[in-house]
Amino acid sequence: MFELTMPKMGESVAEATITQWLKNEGDAIAIDESILTIATDKVDSDIPSPVAGILTKKLFNENDVIKVDQVIGLIETGGAGSSPKPATAAAPAKAEADKPAAVPQAVELSAEAPVAAAAAPSPSQPVAHSVPSEAKSSSTRFYSPLVRSMASQEAVSQAELDAILGSGQDGRVTKKDLLAYIAQRASGVQSMNSVPTAVAAVPAAVSSSAGTASMGFKAPAPTIFPGDEIREMDRMRRLIADHMVMSKHVSPHVTSFVEADVTLIVQWRERVKSAYEKREGERLTFTPIFMEAVVKAIKDFPNINVSVDGNSIVYHKPINLGMATALPSGNLIVPVIKNADRLSLSGMTKAVNEMANLARTNSLKPDDVQGGTYTVTNVGSFGNILGTPIINQPQAAIMALGAIRKMPAVIETPEGDVIAIRHKMFLSHSYDHRVVDGALGGMFVRRVADYLEQWDPNREI
Repeated sequence: MFELTMPKMGESVAEATITQWLKNEGDAIAIDESILTIATDKVDSDIPSPVAGILTKKLFNENDVIKVDQVIGLIETGGAGSSPKPATAAAPAKAEADKPAAVPQAVELSAEAPVAAAAAPSPSQPVAHSVPSEAKSSSTRFYSPLVRSMASQEAVSQAELDAILGSGQDGRVTKKDLLAYIAQRASGVQSMNSVPTAVAAVPAAVSSSAGTASMGFKAPAPTIFPGDEIREMDRMRRLIADHMVMSKHVSPHVTSFVEADVTLIVQWRERVKSAYEKREGERLTFTPIFMEAVVKAIKDFPNINVSVDGNSIVYHKPINLGMATALPSGNLIVPVIKNADRLSLSGMTKAVNEMANLARTNSLKPDDVQGGTYTVTNVGSFGNILGTPIINQPQAAIMALGAIRKMPAVIETPEGDVIAIRHKMFLSHSYDHRVVDGALGGMFVRRVADYLEQWDPNREI
């Protein structure tokens, strides 16, 4: 009997939610055939079988939360296919005993607007949204291992945990709820998602919009008119909504704007893009050019590449750039280019294209969307001239790239000022005013524009 366990999906992934069983008990399974789909806090993934055999037992149901290395199913091999690998988790009986209630896992996801290359939708299961319930005692409330570990590391007492209003089913406290509580506690402000234990339960009939329940307040219910259609958010949209509300709740957002003349870049790209694509087999878009300028500016202003941890500031050494990408479904995801400061422009181009393709084919791994330290989002791909992006927590800043437009501009020449047609765009820089002041935030976006305007038209790639 082979014990199928939850594989390790990445260094920072401790648990996942079963979104769909692709096989039923009694079904035959081939080696490497997908058995179920799981959802981590960023992406969906199929779990293949390392052996051939018959699925004899499912130890968890859809929407159950499972831990890494936990046994999730039993496969009778009967000598067929590859030999069973030794199990690394507890026995099935213990897995049953540890089995949590069937609940959706509310986790973080972030993005604001797409890069130029669109991606395909990620399959996800719709889940029911629940309103916060009353505070529960530790004897009746389930806390995931991840939540308990985070609470221990942050010195959150059991009494505090019991007092947090959870956004999960039956009032379960999620990672997102705990992060919001910790941020509020660190700021010295009474958290809105913690309440006295004597508070009465919120009636189930009360309406609550996604992204607000976890903050302890409810949005007003909309008026439903004849002919209106009501569609429940899918899992990814709920995660996005929750993360966006959390980000605005945690960080005081300030946005600075700069207009950049990118005429030299437009002319240079038009001249070299065909030869580059023929030589490298890669499209040369504007995105890697802009991201290279962001990397250079971060090197000049490293205090932008930070995160807030309670009353401490984390100064990140690597420059890991997130590229916010829209899926045709309307959902968004943020693949991360790790150590972007080590890449040449050609290397950046290949990395951007690779991440866009992985997103398009739903092939991103959990590690591909984690560890970002700064995010770039392209609102210009929709023809928008500028935007006010929401910070991708726990980062401290994000930049939106506006559409490139032909504009009349005053040009200074030795013979005097003249009006000429130039290619211009707006850069919008949103930053966390707790740690990034207006001077730093403004100088940073200005420096990015300077690098774009000082482009070498004779540059080789």
